[in-house]
Amino acid sequence: MHLSGLYVYPIKSCGGISLDTAEVDERSIRHDRCWMLVDEHGVFLSQREVPRLALIRVDIGADGLFLEAPGMADLRVPFAPEGETVLARVWDDFVETLRVGDEIDRWFSRFLGFSCRLVHLPDYSVRPVDPDYAEAGDRVGLSDGFPFLMISEASLDDLNGRMEHPLPMERFRPSLVVRGCGPFAEDGWRRVRVGGITFRVVKPCARCKITTVDQSSAEAGKEPLRTLATYRKVGSQVFFGQNLIHDSTGVLKIGDAVEDIGPHPA
Repeated sequence: MHLSGLYVYPIKSCGGISLDTAEVDERSIRHDRCWMLVDEHGVFLSQREVPRLALIRVDIGADGLFLEAPGMADLRVPFAPEGETVLARVWDDFVETLRVGDEIDRWFSRFLGFSCRLVHLPDYSVRPVDPDYAEAGDRVGLSDGFPFLMISEASLDDLNGRMEHPLPMERFRPSLVVRGCGPFAEDGWRRVRVGGITFRVVKPCARCKITTVDQSSAEAGKEPLRTLATYRKVGSQVFFGQNLIHDSTGVLKIGDAVEDIGPHPA
């Protein structure tokens, strides 16, 4: 097995970036979900309620992010903003963030059609991983809950074989994609090594309606949730992919060996 896909999502729920090599820091892949949009109450925004976020394309430059969106001038977002401190909410977590700037807020508000603000998670702001699944010191950025999401190509092939119109992997917004295993082999993994980094496989990923949003058009449909519900449903949720927590920092690259290394240590 080997790593065939490697993705980073600098702004929560905006466009992702395919990488050949990625630096892994204490939170996740460097820059992964270190920015997010919030409403007037400081609550995070996502494609669940704002599918149009999918149309915002992001690139990483030497000193900041570069954004494109239909009908908008290109925008630069600095890596280290100096704005006021804002307490932002991601699900049940309240996180200390920094406002990025009024001009940037106006850009997003104009494109989305309502008032919103972009905030940044500085290095000193610590958001712990859910203690039900984490070890002491595990940190995460502004993702829904976990540092990494892993999906195998075989699992997507299995799903696409059941649907009239196949979907690309980007619809599921993974961090890591694996080639060379059977469908849903990742469901049985507890610890994996990718290159020189080990990961704990801590929780199946319950999928939401973001998976129904076409990432190139922002149009929402019923798939893949309708098909997943026929064979990947447990209780009221459908699962696709596995959430991971990394044990160390390092570098990942396409082609890295992926090894199932057994159960969690006692």
